[in-house]
Amino acid sequence: MTSKKQIEEFLSTEKIAVVGVSGSKKKFGNIVFHDLKSKGYTAYPVNPKAREIEGEKCYPDLTSLSGIAEAAVLVVPPKVTDVVVQDALAAGIKKIWMQQGSESKEAIKFCLENDIDVITDHCILMFAQPAGFIHKAHKWILNLTGQLPK
Repeated sequence: MTSKKQIEEFLSTEKIAVVGVSGSKKKFGNIVFHDLKSKGYTAYPVNPKAREIEGEKCYPDLTSLSGIAEAAVLVVPPKVTDVVVQDALAAGIKKIWMQQGSESKEAIKFCLENDIDVITDHCILMFAQPAGFIHKAHKWILNLTGQLPK
């Protein structure tokens, strides 16, 4: 279960890889990438099928960011997540945020067994500040219903 402390520690990192960024501004990976950059994070796009995204160097995998990225947000299908968490371990990345839809039981288990801090069941856009109106409202509702991490 994700804790408030985990979220705070994840968001205190400055260099975050975003796995699953595409060239389409309508895709969620691209939205997360731009949102984090606009909030002052150094965000690295990761997509094995792209050399660059909107003029920025795109990395094929997390091992290419070994010693650079401190954390990673995953916006990929669960089967891809299973491989990406192994790359994270190889790259020394110990903080993973699995966006809703990216989670897999195997990947979560792998993270827990390998001392990788893993966040699931929450959208990073609700917590990276300042949050947009929709994400702020969603967070308010979760708080009202007692579903926010404690």
